[in-house]
Amino acid sequence: MPARLIDGAAVGEAMRAELQGEIRRLRSRGITPGLAAVQVGDNPASTTYVRMKGKACDEAGLYHETLRLSRETTEAELLELVERLNSDHKVHGILVQLPLPKHIDAPRVLHRVSPGKDVDGFHPENVGKVSIGDPTGFRPATPYGVQQLLVKSEIETKGHHAVIVGRSNIVGRPMAALLLQDG
Repeated sequence: MPARLIDGAAVGEAMRAELQGEIRRLRSRGITPGLAAVQVGDNPASTTYVRMKGKACDEAGLYHETLRLSRETTEAELLELVERLNSDHKVHGILVQLPLPKHIDAPRVLHRVSPGKDVDGFHPENVGKVSIGDPTGFRPATPYGVQQLLVKSEIETKGHHAVIVGRSNIVGRPMAALLLQDG
C-alpha cells in the first residue's frame, strides 16, 4: 500500500460538525450532554489537557465542569467525588485525569467510575467490550480517534499488517484490539 497523507484537521472538523448536530438534537429534547473532568494535583500537562477538553466542550455546546483537587486529596475523598459524579444526572461522562498522585490507587479510582460514564474507556467492563469487539462500551480516545481517522479517510485496514509501538492500556493495547476487530 503506498503512503498517503491524511488531513487530520479536515477529518476532525467534519467529525466535530457531526457531533454538534447530534448535540443540537439532544438539546432539542431537553438533554444537554455533560462532562466532568477531575484533576488531582497541578501537573502542567494535565492542566493543559483538561483545559483543552473544557474548551472543546464549550465549542460543542456541552455542559462541563472541571474539578481541580489538591495534591493532598485522599483516595477516599476522590472515591467519594467519583460516586457523587456517578449519581449526578447533569454529568454523562467522567474523565479522571492521569497521572494521579502516588498515594492514590489509580485503578481503584478508575474502576469506581460508572462504565456508562467512563469516557476514557478504562473501566474493566469497557476494556472487555473493546477486546471482544462490542461497540457499546467507551473506547479510549486516542485509539478510537486513530480508528475513526482511518475510517473517515477510507483507508482499508482489513488484511493488512499494522505495527503498534507501545503496549500501554491507554493507547497500545486498545489500538491493537480495535485494529484486530477490523480484520
